[in-house]
Amino acid sequence: MSKVLVLNGANLGRLGSRQPEVYGGTTYAELAEHLVETGRRLGLDVEVRQTEFEGELIQWLHQAADAGADVVLNAGAWTHYSYAIADAAALVGRYVEVHISNVHAREGFRAHSVLSAKAAGIIVGCGVGGYDLALAHLASLPH
Repeated sequence: MSKVLVLNGANLGRLGSRQPEVYGGTTYAELAEHLVETGRRLGLDVEVRQTEFEGELIQWLHQAADAGADVVLNAGAWTHYSYAIADAAALVGRYVEVHISNVHAREGFRAHSVLSAKAAGIIVGCGVGGYDLALAHLASLPH
């Protein structure tokens, strides 16, 4: 089974209670459980993590790079300005950038991502189902 880390940035642990009109009603715990099961069905060993600390996310990206693991990355607001996370993500063999909401239909600053240039794919505005699409995409790629 291929290892995939699903890494989530600041505020994503508040899914289900944070702006449900934007992010939906699925809780973070429900999402994490669902993604582990989805990964199993796709032949992937999925581990889901979330942090409020930029440096921790960078360390996890380094771990993924060192282990040769693929990544599904929703860096939250860091997507739009953290060059440190972008540099760490660039070390990962493959990652798919995910955004639950349609960032292009929201505030102007959300339309730009410093992570996109190196991503193996970008999924925007598909709700939490975007994570499923990202896992399916990674599972479809040759290893």
